Amino acid sequence: MSNRISNMFISPPKIFRRLFYNFVWEQSNSRKKIFLTFDDGPSSKITTWILEILKQYNAKATFFCVGNNVLNLPLITQQIINDGHSLGNHTFHHLNGFKTNYSHYINDFVKADKIINTQLFRPPYGKIKKSQAQEILKFKKIIMWDVLSLDYDNSITPQQCFKNIKKNTKSGSIIVLHDNLKAERNMKYALQKTLDYYTKAGYSFAKIQSHQILGEN
Repeated sequence: MSNRISNMFISPPKIFRRLFYNFVWEQSNSRKKIFLTFDDGPSSKITTWILEILKQYNAKATFFCVGNNVLNLPLITQQIINDGHSLGNHTFHHLNGFKTNYSHYINDFVKADKIINTQLFRPPYGKIKKSQAQEILKFKKIIMWDVLSLDYDNSITPQQCFKNIKKNTKSGSIIVLHDNLKAERNMKYALQKTLDYYTKAGYSFAKIQSHQILGEN
């Protein structure tokens, strides 16, 4: 992958963000605040580690959870809420919107929404069709990002993963990391370095605000 293409994935260009102006790409007017987000959890092995290190830095974050994982790990999901973090809907089965028809995608979104009561939604892979987005925007904020760490890419080193964050992060940035085994090596290194570096630089880590209640099945 060329550096130009890679960088476009890491930080979406402004013209692309303007085309999808009704999505949230960063948090404006957030002086010296950074918004960490974690996709794909909860995970029995990874989430508790993330929660512990966030607590060490008094950092808050937003977890975009897969509904099926929430159903299987309700105690860990509740711990995310108890620790003061936000939850977001990431569909029930982690669906790729480009490869899924409208009704199947929306039904899957609704199934997750029944157990994750939140105003926040992030499409898995960042891939969603216009028709799907239009329906979901009637009920939710669609949260994207302005810094993609690429922690899930095993062809890059943990050090490069942190460099991706450090090079592109500013006040108000929404950073994507992943709460899964595939990203574990890169995510753990990059998260710890990010928390340490930006805390020393005077930044704080905030959650994206959302009303949240863990629903009943």
